[in-house]
Amino acid sequence: MWLGAVMGLFFVVAAGVLLGKRIALREAEAWSAGVRHVADAIRAAGAAESQETLRGGEIAGREEGRARVSAFEAFCQVREAELETIKGRLERREADLLAAADRLGAARATAEAQKQHALALEAEVARQREEVAELQRGARAALEREAGETAEEARAALVDAELEDARMHAAQTVRAADHAPVDEASRSAKRVMGIAVGRFSGHYLTERLHAIIPMLPGLTPEAVAGPGDANLQAIGGVAGVTLSLVEARDAVRLEGLDGVGREVARRCLARIMRNPRLGADPAEVERGAREISKQLEVELDDLGRRAFRALEIPPAHAEIVRLVGRLNYRTSYTQNQWKHAIEAGFLCGMMAEELDLDLKVARRAALMHDIGKALTHELDGSHAVIGADYARRLGESELVANAIGAHHTDEPFNSPYAYLVAAADAMSGARPGARRQLDESYSSRLEDLERITRGFRGITEAYAVQGGREVRIYVQEDRVDDLGAVDLSSAIAKKISQEMRFPGQIRVTVIREFKATEVAG
Repeated sequence: MWLGAVMGLFFVVAAGVLLGKRIALREAEAWSAGVRHVADAIRAAGAAESQETLRGGEIAGREEGRARVSAFEAFCQVREAELETIKGRLERREADLLAAADRLGAARATAEAQKQHALALEAEVARQREEVAELQRGARAALEREAGETAEEARAALVDAELEDARMHAAQTVRAADHAPVDEASRSAKRVMGIAVGRFSGHYLTERLHAIIPMLPGLTPEAVAGPGDANLQAIGGVAGVTLSLVEARDAVRLEGLDGVGREVARRCLARIMRNPRLGADPAEVERGAREISKQLEVELDDLGRRAFRALEIPPAHAEIVRLVGRLNYRTSYTQNQWKHAIEAGFLCGMMAEELDLDLKVARRAALMHDIGKALTHELDGSHAVIGADYARRLGESELVANAIGAHHTDEPFNSPYAYLVAAADAMSGARPGARRQLDESYSSRLEDLERITRGFRGITEAYAVQGGREVRIYVQEDRVDDLGAVDLSSAIAKKISQEMRFPGQIRVTVIREFKATEVAG
């Protein structure tokens, strides 16, 4: 029952759907016909509008073409006028070029004429020059015949005369400089040095180290030297010197460059001589020598500190203080170097005061200027360089180190203190009584001076005077001229400096004199 109802309902719905489709199809056909009608109307309107637009465009194009043709015709007229103007200018320029070409041709013709004239003048000048040269050759030949010598000989004579005149002038200048008044700087320096020397009052006696120590009376050589000279060897091993008995076996010879070592040996020998029982055992002698060496080291430190206190300057490094103390056992031409260092310190300080320089720096540099001498038995080289190197490494200022290194010109002088130290060193060593030499070395030095000077050409006599501080040389007047005398003095002084060692300075005086002698009657 219900199935039949469903089936009936299904058929009703299907019929409804079919009916709806038919109605929709009719409506679609009616709408399509309306659209075709509207499209046909639009096409007709568009065609009419296109025809109207084409007619308007054709009219506008014709009007624009007419305007452009008119503008082009006007432009062509303007350009034609400009071309006419340019053509006129070109014609005028062509006329100017033709005129210039005519003038250039005329100028070329004129230049060619002038060239020919110049060539003619040059040929005339060459001819005249040849004539002048011929006249000069004739005049020169005539002059040579009249003078009796050739032009080359006359030129050589003139050159020789000019050279001789120049030599004479130079020699006169040198002599004038040698004898000229001392300039203001030299006078001022001498005044300062004179003031310093006048204010200083120091030790003027010299000391000499004993190289030979005689034995006390009553002592046998074995009591002092020990069996087989064992005591001497023990002492020498500690002191660093060589000890030996002399041939007579009544004295002990000391040999060594170390002054401190010699002092240790001297004290040991003195101790044994005072108490011969101490020399019975070489081992005990060696222990005693070591004790004396330690005591002397303490004394050296005390001497160094005394030097700094005497000059009222702060002490230096302990090693420098000891080197200053060691100078007490070092001499230079018999002058005690410890006292020399203190003396140079005072002199340098006084000169620094006169020049408004630092007093303490000057004293410090002068006190330490010879510390290298306390080491020259251990190190090779100049004592000034050695001392300067030690001063730099142990903290001294460059002013002090340079003054030490420069006082014998081993370094350049970099400050006024270097000059003052060099001056103080020379003043202390050159004062009367400061240094002396043995008679043998003094005579040998005089002989060496005369031997060196007589070895030069043109010398007739040479004499060492003033204790060997000056050598006077007489030369042959016909073999040595004035300029040669100046050169000879320089050469001799240089050779003396190279071949001899001496304190202070040696003046070289060359004397050239002319003598004319005639006999009357």
